[in-house]
Formats: sequence, C-alpha cells, structure tokens
Amino acid sequence: MAKYFDVHPQTPQRRTIGTVADSIRSGALIAYPTDSCFALGCQLGNRDGINRIRSIRNLDDRHHFTLVCQNFAQLGKFVYVDNDVFRTVKAATPGPYTFILRATAEVPRQLMHPKKKTVGVRIPEHTVTQALLEELGEPLLSSTLLLPGEEEPLTQGWEIKERLDHVVDAVLDSGDCGTRPTTVIDFSGGAAEIVRRGAGDTARFE
Repeated sequence: MAKYFDVHPQTPQRRTIGTVADSIRSGALIAYPTDSCFALGCQLGNRDGINRIRSIRNLDDRHHFTLVCQNFAQLGKFVYVDNDVFRTVKAATPGPYTFILRATAEVPRQLMHPKKKTVGVRIPEHTVTQALLEELGEPLLSSTLLLPGEEEPLTQGWEIKERLDHVVDAVLDSGDCGTRPTTVIDFSGGAAEIVRRGAGDTARFE
C-alpha cells in the first residue's frame, strides 16, 4: 500500500521531503508532481524501479527515460552538450522541456536508447520537485505518469493513490498539477527535432 504525503506547494515541509528522499534511497518508486504533470520516479540505479515503471506504463526498451535534474551543473554530468546546444537548452531551463542528448558513462546502460545511446534530461520549474531534488542530491529517474490506453496523465494525488496503491510505494502531492507532458526536443542529431509538443512553447526550436 502506497504512503501518501501532502505538502505545501510553495513551502513544502522539509521533514516530509526528507522522508520521501530517504524512501527513494531505499528503493521506493514514487509518484510526484512536476511543472508539467505527475511523474513516476526512482533512484538512478534502481533496476527494480525501472522495471516497475516499464510495467506500469507498458514501455518497451526504446523508451527514453528522463533524468530530472536540480540544475544545469548536475545535468551536464550525464549528457554531452556542445556550445550551441548549451545556449539553447540553458535558455529554456528550468521549464517544461525534456531534451534528448547523448549520454555520458554516468548513465546506466539500461536507461539509454539501445542504438542511439541517448537519454532524456530536464530541469523542472516546480518548488516541490526542486526541494526533493535538493534533498536527494542526485537526479531522479522519471517517466510521465501516463497509463496505457489513456490520453492524459493522472492529475490528482488522491486518484493516483487510489489507482496505483499496490504498484507504487509513495505518492507526493502538492495540489493541482497540469495535464500536458513536457515538450520533447531531440538534439542527438545536432539540430533540434521536436519529438513531442507539450507544455513548453516550441517557437524557439522551429
């Protein structure tokens, strides 16, 4: 049965955030809010968590997982970013964008695209997510909480708790969350390719 944590959207309780971070370090899979919509998240090297995300969302091995990072310095440890891409990505972060880039050796192989050796990265503009990332001290391995056969992600923490009670370990809730996933931009080929139009404005990439 999943534990339910309700925190203030602007001043999340530090003790609660610490408890959630400790659970992630202990192998928990959580549902948590971001600046686009709810996501599933676990620690970077949590193989069981990865498999559980794949099972919940019915994903194949070509799915791009996302490393949700606290800041640009952290992001730069996990992906290769040349000068032109750096300026473009930097201007769009933090925000509701996921960028697909070539992964460094810091990224576990099972998280990379099997052929392209790429991974998704993002820096969210969300107070609760940022507080959790700061407490955790490392990126959160994530995937949009979009269930198979459904067109929109789940938006209410209580509903997530109700529907995923036996497949996630915790639900972190801070009130209303969006319904649009991040905009996904693929830079792995050099030029920007819009893979998914979502919450982030695509004008700067067209």
